[in-house]
Amino acid sequence: MAAKKATQRQGFKTGEFIVYPAHGVGQITEIEQQEVAGFELELFVIEFAKDKMTLRVPVPKIESVGMRKLAEPKLVDKSLMTVQGRARIKRTMWSRRAQEYDAKINSGDLIQIAEVVRDLFRSDTQPEQSYSERQLYEAALERMAREISVVKKISETEAVQLIEANLAKGPRRGPKPEGEEEDGADDKKEAAA
Repeated sequence: MAAKKATQRQGFKTGEFIVYPAHGVGQITEIEQQEVAGFELELFVIEFAKDKMTLRVPVPKIESVGMRKLAEPKLVDKSLMTVQGRARIKRTMWSRRAQEYDAKINSGDLIQIAEVVRDLFRSDTQPEQSYSERQLYEAALERMAREISVVKKISETEAVQLIEANLAKGPRRGPKPEGEEEDGADDKKEAAA
């Protein structure tokens, strides 16, 4: 089945961590040759340890599937700055926005994933998320944390804490301070009485 063992193809080498858009960060464990339907095919064998999954990607297909090297530290820092920004939520139906968020998560682009984390983040003072919002937020947060943890050589838990610390630096999220709301609320109660 596997004839010869290669160690490098198209700039990727065994042992290297990569980003596969649909699954996130994985590690190339080997490059193998297989005969499929009478053709010799060279495949990257990619392990996704956390998902307990192995993926075999034909070497000629890596560009079309969007497989890429890990982000440079500079890009990781830019993604952390992105989550500090103001949430940009379009005024479209949730189903449409959910599709757009899902597409960004599966793009494999760290900045787009950071935008989803920023847009779907809810502080303790904000109303709770719907189930689907929370699922998308957690998927984006996990993808972002995995890549940051490998690039910065820290644990995923530390990466999540780093992302959350940067989210907290963003513009104030949630309702207005209680004093402001109560003043208006008291006026309305008196007018109604």
